[in-house]
Amino acid sequence: MRIIAGKARGTKLYTLEGLETRPTLDRVKESFFNIIQNEITDSVFLDLFSGSGAIGLEAVSRGAKKTILCEKSNKAINIIKKNIEKTHFEKQVELYEGDYEKYLIEKAKEKPDIIYIDPPYKTDYAIRAVELLQEKQLLTKETILVVETDREEMIEMLKNINKIDIEKIKKYGRASLIFLRKIA
Repeated sequence: MRIIAGKARGTKLYTLEGLETRPTLDRVKESFFNIIQNEITDSVFLDLFSGSGAIGLEAVSRGAKKTILCEKSNKAINIIKKNIEKTHFEKQVELYEGDYEKYLIEKAKEKPDIIYIDPPYKTDYAIRAVELLQEKQLLTKETILVVETDREEMIEMLKNINKIDIEKIKKYGRASLIFLRKIA
């Protein structure tokens, strides 16, 4: 896995061994960043369920002024720290070491411009995360909110969240990126 574009382009990142996490495929990552490329410069980027930190670090490499990485796995946190050091993005990255719910309920203060939610696929954490983002008033109509999943039923579940609209869905093999917007 590597940084695809920007300041740290070509930097190989450390990855997690085993089946505990599933990295976003390079083609999915590249497509995602191509879609949001005009919004990334000087943005605040939130990467929930960060894994190795690759998505959030890619955002900084491409011009985000700040990335917030949220991860609870100690193994993943150690990898994230190595990757932050390797990319030299210590000043632009804030790492929250803990559960996404605790972060959103207790720690999140600023409204991110772009939010990437990539939880373990077999969970409903994405639904809870979007609901908490709503409850804590961390979303604006301009916020780009994206959920990565391989579950078709996730689309229906996301449709049922009050005041959230599905803008588009991009499929890449089994993985889908669901782009959401706050309405009203």
